[in-house]
Amino acid sequence: MSSDQGEARLAHIQQPRLVADAPADRVTGAAMDEPLPKRRRTRLIAAIAAAVVLVAVLLIRWVLPNGLQVAAANVRIAAVQRAMFRNDVVVRSTVAPLRTIMLDSLASGRVEEIFASDGATVRKGDLLFRLLNPQLRLELVAREADRAQQISNVSTLRVALEAAQTEHDRQLLQLDFDLDQAQKLLARYVPLAQEGVISKATLERAQDDVLLRQQAVESAQKRTAIEMQIKREGIRQMEQAIERLDAGLQEVNKLIDGLAVRAPIAGRLTNFSLQLGEIVKADQRIGRIDDPGEFKVEARIDEYFLGSVAVGRRGHVSVEGRTYEVEMSHVFPQITDGRFSAELRFAGEAPPGLQPGQSLETRIVLGETTPALILPNDAYMNDTGGSWVYVVAADGTTAERRAIRVGRRNNSQVEVASGLAIDERVIVSSYAAYGAAERLQIAR
Repeated sequence: MSSDQGEARLAHIQQPRLVADAPADRVTGAAMDEPLPKRRRTRLIAAIAAAVVLVAVLLIRWVLPNGLQVAAANVRIAAVQRAMFRNDVVVRSTVAPLRTIMLDSLASGRVEEIFASDGATVRKGDLLFRLLNPQLRLELVAREADRAQQISNVSTLRVALEAAQTEHDRQLLQLDFDLDQAQKLLARYVPLAQEGVISKATLERAQDDVLLRQQAVESAQKRTAIEMQIKREGIRQMEQAIERLDAGLQEVNKLIDGLAVRAPIAGRLTNFSLQLGEIVKADQRIGRIDDPGEFKVEARIDEYFLGSVAVGRRGHVSVEGRTYEVEMSHVFPQITDGRFSAELRFAGEAPPGLQPGQSLETRIVLGETTPALILPNDAYMNDTGGSWVYVVAADGTTAERRAIRVGRRNNSQVEVASGLAIDERVIVSSYAAYGAAERLQIAR
């Protein structure tokens, strides 16, 4: 085939394509290739999201059909009842001696002798141990020497006072005698001067001499009084110094006597653990003596009851099946770890055979027993404080959260003030695992 024939054939094959180049006013199918509008795409995405949400809701309803699912075996349920509310509190208390004397060392020293042991029963005045302190002996000797010196000084001052008083008395006697002689001479001169036997000048000299001797007597008396007062004041101060030395000696003697420690009362020696050769410091606690004849009960009570507990409240303890009455004697309002302390004494007969540290169950009466709506005092109170509870439905399959208000409480009962009706059932076990769930599904 020639080249001219090939070109003619190619032109014949491409000729139909030229028909597509039709005028613009003719209708064609080219408009079918345009993209979809954005509004259709948005509707499609919204439909897919709605389907996903619907599936999630159905899944949740399948997993939690009526709230948080809990096992019935893990739930304790109690009904609200009308019963007698016991306005009391039961606590574990500890037996302690009613009277305890602490043993503190008055002086420091080394333990030289021990005459008693821990737990022993001692009588008043029994020697417990003895300390050795040579320094106290030296101090006693020094204070006694100071006292002897002060006594000697006082004696010297008193001798000097007596000597000075004697000398002043002698001088006053002489001055009084001279004044008396001058007055007698003046008395003789007066008639002689009137008769003209002596001159007027001689009479005046006699008068001046009497006046001068009167002034000398008065001056000597004043000086004597001042000097004697000063000397007596010095003696008084010296005597006061001796009194202080005596007081110091008494204290030193007490410390020396305190080196031999004796039992101040009869009783049982407790927490006494001294060893021979041990160094004991002044005011060091070395034990105590418990009076075994009388006991008290020490209790730690929840701070919730602080406003209800007061001195004079009665209660009772149970020992070996018998009940003994006790009375509140002291309340210590300081709160530690959510509790405060109180002491109770036996109002009558005390149980026989009590031992310090023995535990007792003590019931303290806070008020009268009255009828009320009652729930058990269980774990739910620790989680909610009594502000809300889960109320179980009649069919027992669900429980709804409901706000309530509680009143008084004791160890086993809670008084319902509002929010619940009689015979309604409440979950009383712990709510810690339920979080903030408003509804529970109880699975059997």
